[in-house]
Amino acid sequence: MIKGLSEAGLANVENVEELINLASENGFGAIDTSGSALRNFVAEKGLSEAKAFLKKKRVIIGSMAFPVEWRQTDEEFRDGLELLLADAKTAAQFGCHTFFTYFMPSTDNNVVEHLMILTKRIRTSARLLKEYDINLALEFVGPHHLRNKWENIFIWNIKSTIEWLDIIGENNVGIVLDSIHWYTSEGTLEDIISLKPHQIAYVHLNDAKDGPVEEVLDNDRLYPGEGVIDLNGFLRCLKEINYTGVVSQEILTIEEPTETNEVLAGRSRKAFTKVFTEAGLE
Repeated sequence: MIKGLSEAGLANVENVEELINLASENGFGAIDTSGSALRNFVAEKGLSEAKAFLKKKRVIIGSMAFPVEWRQTDEEFRDGLELLLADAKTAAQFGCHTFFTYFMPSTDNNVVEHLMILTKRIRTSARLLKEYDINLALEFVGPHHLRNKWENIFIWNIKSTIEWLDIIGENNVGIVLDSIHWYTSEGTLEDIISLKPHQIAYVHLNDAKDGPVEEVLDNDRLYPGEGVIDLNGFLRCLKEINYTGVVSQEILTIEEPTETNEVLAGRSRKAFTKVFTEAGLE
């Protein structure tokens, strides 16, 4: 597995170059970024130099944010497709094979209609991305406060997300397995072991505060190993099913961090080293 660094868990990252440097200096082999940030990086350095810089730092582009607003209106979705193609071309230039996005676990819409609309949009997007050898990673969201935020419960755990993938029917669509969503949806180690490696398009790693699982907030996360999630079992199960992709930090917090990015990236390094070592991965 490849350790990944994202901006979620850092302060205000100036640009892709800073993120690459932070990753390289702290033992991370991948970063998460966006198409626009990557194009700015190319504009500053040129494509050849940008790719050479990544190679020198031994860092890959693990994933890019899916740029389309696919959860709201048809007009917003259609308006985003041009940017999707631009981002796909940028991703292909850097050998990035994953776009990630999320969906909420409840909705004010009729659930069946909501499912049909989102399925159609994901199929359309996946078929466009397939031309660039890119997978689309869908992140289910587990926390109870978001399950109850809107009128109707939607998809919120591994089992129902995998069932949705079968309905979508595109082989380049998988799940984002995020440790806090696995925990708050009361997922089990058996749930992870039941997955095929190709069904997991990306992994996010973080931790949760002690307390009733029903009270865990999506935006109040801890660094890996600082909380109560069984990350040892989580990572061991990923190894058991032969997942070899990126495991990237995603630390959402209520307050913006006050430490420097160097301090925060070092904290992430120590956190990843701790949980990876305990799980027997290094």
